This record gives sequence, C-alpha cells and structure tokens, in this order.
Amino acid sequence: MSEEHILDGSKERGSAPIVVTLLDGKRLEFSGPVTGCEIASAIGPRLAKAAIAVRVDGRPRDLAAVIDRDAAVAIITRDSAEGLEILRHDAAHVMAEAVKELYPDTQVTFGPATETGFYYDFARAEPFTPRRS
Repeated sequence: MSEEHILDGSKERGSAPIVVTLLDGKRLEFSGPVTGCEIASAIGPRLAKAAIAVRVDGRPRDLAAVIDRDAAVAIITRDSAEGLEILRHDAAHVMAEAVKELYPDTQVTFGPATETGFYYDFARAEPFTPRRS
C-alpha cells in the first residue's frame, strides 16, 4: 500500500486536487495544479536543489511546467544520466546563442550532446580566433 500525503500547493491556480504518483509508488496530493519545482520541494530541499527537470507520464518537462491532472512523476536530477544529457543539450544551445550574439553572420549548423560533453558546428567565412585584449 502506498503512502499518500496532502500538500498545500498552488492554491491560487484553483481547480480539483492533483494526485502525483512517484516512482516508488508514493502518492502526493496537491490542492490544485502544481509545478515540477513545487513537487521536488515538497519531497525535500536537497531534491529541489538537485532537480533540473521532471518526467511527467514518461515525458521530460521543464521544472516550471504546470501539472494540472493526476500523473506519474519522476524528478530528474543533475547527477543522473538523463539529467547530465539535458544539461549538456542546454549548454550547447546557450553556446550557440552566445556565438550568434557575438558573430551574427555565423550559421549554426549541428550540435548535439555527446557522452563527454557537447559541441556545435558553425559555418562562417572567417575562422574563430582568440580575441586579443
């Protein structure tokens, strides 16, 4: 038999109670729609600090995504393989945005996360070189 807790989250959003079932079968009940961040915080402060995303019914979502129905939820942490892949993917996009800001004529081509980090291929007429101060 799984534990069930009633938590006081997101009252301002209104609506019916939301039941979240965690991987271990534990059930948390919230008074209405709730975010992944609020779920992680309800479980514990260490988890909330380590959380980078949430999986809702098997699909990864941002921690700010609102869960407005009963769902199976898993918190994705930075020290998990899935969390590391998400961080690397996001870092690749941040790098691409920085390059476009510094060098607007650069074409961003391809840039996946890899097992050891991430990369992006860029197309531009002039090669990148270190700036001199």
